[in-house]
This record gives sequence, structure tokens and C-alpha cells, in this order.
Amino acid sequence: MSGRDTGETMQAISRRRFLRWTATAAGLAAFPTLVPESVFAAIPPSERINVGFIGVGGHGLGWNLRRYLMLREMAVVRIVCDVDRQRMERARNTVNEQYGNRDCEMTGDFREILARPDIDAVMISTPDHWHTLISVMAVRAGKDVQCEKPTLSIDEGKVLIREVRRFGRVFQTSTEDRSVPVYHRMAELVRNGRIGRLQRIEVILPKQPDRPGDPTPQPVPPWLDWEMWLGPAPWAPYCPDRVHFNFRWIQDYSGGIICDWGTHLFDTAQWANDTERSGPVEIEGTGTFWEGGLYNTVKDYDVTFRYANGVVMTCKPGNPSIRFIGTDGWVGNTGWRGPLQASSKKILESRIEPGEIHLYTNPQGEHHDFLQCVRSRKDPYFPVDVGHRVSTVCHLANIAIKLGRKLRWDPDKEEFIDDEEANRLRRIPPMRKPWVLET
Repeated sequence: MSGRDTGETMQAISRRRFLRWTATAAGLAAFPTLVPESVFAAIPPSERINVGFIGVGGHGLGWNLRRYLMLREMAVVRIVCDVDRQRMERARNTVNEQYGNRDCEMTGDFREILARPDIDAVMISTPDHWHTLISVMAVRAGKDVQCEKPTLSIDEGKVLIREVRRFGRVFQTSTEDRSVPVYHRMAELVRNGRIGRLQRIEVILPKQPDRPGDPTPQPVPPWLDWEMWLGPAPWAPYCPDRVHFNFRWIQDYSGGIICDWGTHLFDTAQWANDTERSGPVEIEGTGTFWEGGLYNTVKDYDVTFRYANGVVMTCKPGNPSIRFIGTDGWVGNTGWRGPLQASSKKILESRIEPGEIHLYTNPQGEHHDFLQCVRSRKDPYFPVDVGHRVSTVCHLANIAIKLGRKLRWDPDKEEFIDDEEANRLRRIPPMRKPWVLET
């Protein structure tokens, strides 16, 4: 249930490498030093949000857990969970060191966290094939949820929206992009017409690792609960290249690089295009898949999306970047979190006036935003329905590449038009017993 923080072979600066760097910097500088609990005596413990962590691998520990520990005036991490005992113990020790006690509990079964009445919210940082199932179980158990992106299928996301709204829970799709100034800024510039009428969006996502993965079965390590790691996915023999960070390149667990990175940059694209609760109407793409090894997701890709408003969005591999092109100029950046660029100084320095469109953000980040909304009961900056629509764009790309033909999509009905083969690929994959997602 955790992500490995090694193995990236991206041409440009890696998002996860950036986050590891910031997490390291936080540990050395900005991360709070050990402070006696008496310092926080003015804040009643009863008013802090009790949080359980499900998945504490590379990203779960290095980014999500560390950010929560910096927000101790808002929340308290009570328990951590992972199927990798080594990572779970490391996370528990990290919590205890920061709180200066031995109160943090741990469990290898997330259901124990969901059953606890004292846990208000959960942070889910598992592989993708667990995201929706655990989230749905959590909201049904009365928990608010912050969950890493994306879903594993389009129809999973529809179930997730229904259950979150049905039970009145707060749900944050966990990405930092909407709090990153450069992405927020370019979305506001586009929405306020600084480049004229938007015509084209160019999205570049990273390339994937070069090696195809070694499928040779190996003994399950004694510290890993392999059955629970697989969970609802089809049974498969254990091998190191199947787990932790590498799950991203296997279709049973994830949607490959397009889902892993597209959920970030496609969100900025949809935000700026004012289609964050809709989507494209036509998709076509070409690409290649891994061969000769374990990995089977899309490797190379060239995808084109068309929206009802006439905007065309393209997606290719390279240095992760985004550019918006309009009738009066362009705005964008090159490289992950690269500085803002524009076709003119006038666009670059343009001021968004009080009466114009101001897109909601939280400069303090996704975790602070979620906790703030747990108290207010308002939607966070990346709510469940918007997150679902971004994941859908990623899945549409993968389906178009797999079928090798132009597809027509109805964003209102959320189904392919006159294409049953494509519609089968949007549905929820069969789940291995005893796991089931009630639809």
C-alpha cells in the first residue's frame, strides 16, 4: 500500500524528486522541531482532527505524513497503516518523534482504522487499485477523506462521487497543483481572457522508465502482507518490480504515466478551460505498450482531445510542461513548476482585477485546505467530482490508444457514443473476493 520513491527515469525534473527534495528540506529546516505538547495547551485537543494514515510509503511518508505533522495545531495523527511492516514502523516512529510520545498506533489492516469512532478523517496513499474502494468504505464509515489520485476506471469515479455526496463527507483529491502559484496564475490568466479566446492546450507528460520490468516470481518478504497488497486486484506472484513505486506501470493497479502525471497537468488544463466538471467530446491517440516484461501500460503516446467549445488539447511525452494558446497570445511553463512564461510582458505582468474571475486556491497546500474544509464542511479546492473528471481525461486517453481509433464521448452521460467496446473499458474491473465495490 505504499509508493517507492526510487526508480524514476524522467528526462526533466521529476515531480516526485522535487517533492522528495522539499520534504528533505523540510526535515532540515522548515519541518517543525520537537515541541512539548504544553506549547499547544491553548488549543483544546478535542478541537483537533484525529487522522488515520492508510499507506505510508515514499509519498505517503515523505510528503503527506510530514505535511500533516507540520499542521499539528489542526490535526493529530493517531494511527498509521501499511502492508509493508518496515514502512509502517518507520512512519509510526516518525509520528512519535515529532509528538514526543509513544501514542501513535499502527495496523496492517485499514479496516481497523475505519472501525474506530475516534478517527475523524483518513489520508489514503495506497496504489491506485485501492483508492476508490477504501475511500468508499471510509465515507460509509463516517470519515472525511483525503486520497491520492487517480481512480482505476471511469465508472469507479462515478460511484465515489455518489457515495461522498450521499454521506455528506468532505473529500479532497490529493494533488498540490491548485496551490502551486504558477499553475493557479496561468489558469486565472486564461479564464480572464488575457490570451484572447483559448484555442489550443499543449500538455507534455514525462517519459516512463526504460526497462520493461522483471516478472520472475520471488518469495514474499516476511515484512510484506502480499494478499493485502493485491487486495481486489487479480492474484499474481510477488516480484519486486510489481510493488511499491513500480505498480504504476501495471494495468491491474494503475493507468501508467498518463494517469500518474496527467492527473496533475490535465487538471490545470481543465481548470483554465472552464471544463473542470465536464470533459472532451472527442479523443484519438496512438501509442505503444511495454513488451517483453512485466509492465503493460502505455509507454509512448500522442493523444488529441477536442472540447465542445472548440478547444483542442494535445498530449505527448517529454519535459513535463503546459501551454495555453489563444487568439491574442500564449501562456504556460516548461518543466515541472517551471516559471511562468508568456508571449508578451503585458500578459506576464497582467493584474487580475477585483471584479474578475478569481479561482479558489489555498497557498498553504492540499493538506491544510482539506483540514480547513473538514471544519467548515465546504468542498476543498479539488473536490471529488472535479478529481473524477480529471481522472476521466486520463482514462479516455488510455482507452483511445488501446482501441486505436477516434472515440466520441458524451461528458453529460459519461459514456462513449455508439461504441460498446469502448464502454466496456470504462467499467469497474472485477474485484477479487472478498472485496467488492457496491454499485
